[in-house]
Amino acid sequence: MSLPESSYPARWWHTLGDGRVQCDLCPRDCKLHEGQRGACFVRKMEGGRMVLTTYGRSSGFCVDPIEKKPLNHFHPGSSVLSFGTAGCNLACKFCQNWDISKSRDMDRLMQSASPDKIAETARKLGCASVAYTYNDPVIFAEYAIDTAAACRELGVLNVAVTAGYIRHDAMVEFYAGMDAANVDLKGFTNEFYVKYCAGELQPVLDTLVYLKRETTVWLEITTLLIPTLNDSDTEIRALSEWVFEVLGPDVPLHFTAFHPDWKMTDLPPTPATTLTRARAIAQAAGLRYVYTGNVHDREGGTTLCPGCRKPLIVRDWYEIPEYHVGADGRCPHCGATIAGRFGAFERAHGARRQAIDMT
Repeated sequence: MSLPESSYPARWWHTLGDGRVQCDLCPRDCKLHEGQRGACFVRKMEGGRMVLTTYGRSSGFCVDPIEKKPLNHFHPGSSVLSFGTAGCNLACKFCQNWDISKSRDMDRLMQSASPDKIAETARKLGCASVAYTYNDPVIFAEYAIDTAAACRELGVLNVAVTAGYIRHDAMVEFYAGMDAANVDLKGFTNEFYVKYCAGELQPVLDTLVYLKRETTVWLEITTLLIPTLNDSDTEIRALSEWVFEVLGPDVPLHFTAFHPDWKMTDLPPTPATTLTRARAIAQAAGLRYVYTGNVHDREGGTTLCPGCRKPLIVRDWYEIPEYHVGADGRCPHCGATIAGRFGAFERAHGARRQAIDMT
């Protein structure tokens, strides 16, 4: 049985002259009459104001390895308490978490937890961080921001796993509470975003530039490669060169494998060879840390020193059989600095996932 709907005052909206309200959270600019919901489904006009209907409620909590986010340069091997809500402000036909992100009712929201409860649970379980994930945290930004503040009071870090589809004013407030972000760069043409995501490319690029140039948030990027749609050499090269030229060579880039799902079951899974090809193209473009995901590829998961090219963090799926980065983030062989956020490493959390009951 799902939890009853809540109505939490939303930020980032204004009234229009015709009695409607406009949501200013993301570039969709939804304009709503009384009782109507936005495209994300979880923000609606109620009593002449904008409200968030999922504050304090979640589709579930799990302890994961940080590498599942995926983040390879943010406290590698640590555990993270992950949770999401329901809904999404994009409409990707290939969504890999569609049962949560595309939910149009509240049947997925089975647990409730206050920001303080989440922070206390993360600390109790020994998690280095809390991840706002599964569906896009942009649409439950008020809940995420309050939880992030509670986490910081207890020394717990905050991670956003997001498509980066957000307006500037909300972006500033949202990322002020985050310590790391993995942003889905779903393709590198506006045509792809319009046709397959019901969005646009430029706002995502703006988010990436903001994160890299105007914040201290650790940034990594993920691109899901879909056969025949966004996996050409030309597009992969353009994307990689943009990251190199605009964001710099030290931003980790993850190429991950698509599997048929949601409204895109007519295409085959991404071959491992496509990910290997993409990784080689990105490395040739000058990127120092390029990874493959959703496939078993020990080489594609290993962090190499940009100086001496020796393997420093060897990954086998989510296991870390070898770890050679100092707490200062330096290579023990040549002294080169490895981009990222590192600390003392004892042992990796590993691939295990633990469901958490917050009741």
